[in-house]
Amino acid sequence: MCTTVSCWVFNSARNSIATVQGSRRFYSRWISSRTKSKCRLFSQALSPPRITAPRSSGFGRQKAYRHTSTEEDDFHLQLSPAQVNEVLRAGESALKILDLDRRAPNAVLRFESNQLAANSPVEDRRGVAACLQTGGLMFGIFDGHGGHACAQAVSERLFYYVAVSLMSHQTLEQMEAAMESMKPLLPILQWHKHPGASIYKDVTSVHLDHLRVYWQELLDLHMEAGLGMEEALTYSFRRLDSDISLEIQAPLEDEVTRNLSLQVAFSGATACLAHVEGVHLHVANTGDCRAILGVQEDSGRWSCVPLTQDHNAWNQAELSRLKREHPESEDRTIIMDDRLLGVLMPCRAFGDVQLKWSRELQRSVLERGFDTEALNIYQFTPPNYYTPPYLTAEPEVTYHRLRPQDRFLVLASDGLWDVLDNDAVVRLVVEHLTEASRHQPDMAQRPTKLGLMQDLLLQRKAKGLHAADHNAATHLIRHAIGSNEYGELEPERLAAMLTLPEDLARMYRDDITITVVYFNSNSIDAYHRGLQEPPAQLPRPS
Repeated sequence: MCTTVSCWVFNSARNSIATVQGSRRFYSRWISSRTKSKCRLFSQALSPPRITAPRSSGFGRQKAYRHTSTEEDDFHLQLSPAQVNEVLRAGESALKILDLDRRAPNAVLRFESNQLAANSPVEDRRGVAACLQTGGLMFGIFDGHGGHACAQAVSERLFYYVAVSLMSHQTLEQMEAAMESMKPLLPILQWHKHPGASIYKDVTSVHLDHLRVYWQELLDLHMEAGLGMEEALTYSFRRLDSDISLEIQAPLEDEVTRNLSLQVAFSGATACLAHVEGVHLHVANTGDCRAILGVQEDSGRWSCVPLTQDHNAWNQAELSRLKREHPESEDRTIIMDDRLLGVLMPCRAFGDVQLKWSRELQRSVLERGFDTEALNIYQFTPPNYYTPPYLTAEPEVTYHRLRPQDRFLVLASDGLWDVLDNDAVVRLVVEHLTEASRHQPDMAQRPTKLGLMQDLLLQRKAKGLHAADHNAATHLIRHAIGSNEYGELEPERLAAMLTLPEDLARMYRDDITITVVYFNSNSIDAYHRGLQEPPAQLPRPS
């Protein structure tokens, strides 16, 4: 027999499914009370009495599922507290940031990140990289829909577009000269790779060719210092989205490259990118990922400063923008059922060319011999599709000058914000910091003996208590999926949510991807006081 919590989750999912037959496919009409699927047309319906997993829209059609039966006797809660921790911590990464450039104070102390999948394969991506030409640090969260292809491509390419946009004219000339003479390029980024990060090596040369075209156009502008930060972010988002669209329109002989480009263009991704250089923080956002600041005032009180707005139907400014860009006759059809054209929840995204191209262009591209069924490309044009494009990747860019009281930055996909509000996220990060400091042994006052530490760990294990999370992103995920309606963490609920079979997990939670960036208050304070001394120069990575 299953536990009360897990049975409740399982039965609720089974009883909440209804199916509607469409042309050649079943599409889900069910929306979870906790998290709504981002793109309705991409979710395949599930039908009792036997539940099958939704078909992936990614590169492979994976068929390995943990569980497909609806019989309660076959559904068991099997995760122990130790196994819960193992699942939650599988995607953790963390790094203490070293100074890369002596021209500006290093405002970033460290970052912690984690990811928990609901889709199979996971559709979220994340990225962290240092821009070696400017010394700035970039953090990105990319939330895919209709498959992971677009999110993967954007996570690998967007940082390069930003870095190139910020290069001086002289550096761009050096890049072009190296390409012409077939010499190694100057290093552009220093990546920090997360668990599971991958590179599409088959299309890297195509991406580089388009990046080169971009920097050649920047060279033609003859700007000695490069673009300003706000312009660089805006142009980078626009240009990458344009390249994603153009790459599949151009004739490509290589079948692998052609198929991958099609999947990238017909899936979609929202993105939130933060760039930190000295005390200058810029955030560019398109879609419904989100960035917030955790601020501690002089009084000790904590507060939240939102740095982004969600681009969805609940944003009145977005509704006004959409109505301005389309005829008045479409006012009632642009947003239906709280979705763009009744289909997509975010109103801005990369890819999703089926909401940007004309019907004729879509037809001409898809008729070039693609096996759209094998590639999971959905040939669907929503009703009331009259004046495309309806979707844009144009970001909103926010600037914030860091202050000593700005303690941390949280970037996350909407899987977190669906279940936790801004203030709750700040509270949980502060709670994590307090708990972590409490569990850290005081080496100055207590003798460090291996036997004593082992005894303490054994006592904790015997009591069934989990060790304090060492990663704030993990702490947030734990509470996002394991808390009840009163905000209280319930271990049984947490275990049940992690035990859900792959074909039910997406009904109760979305992919959750989080990066928490901690700021160096002393460095920021010294900068504002004019006392900042250049740190010791470190050799640049080759």
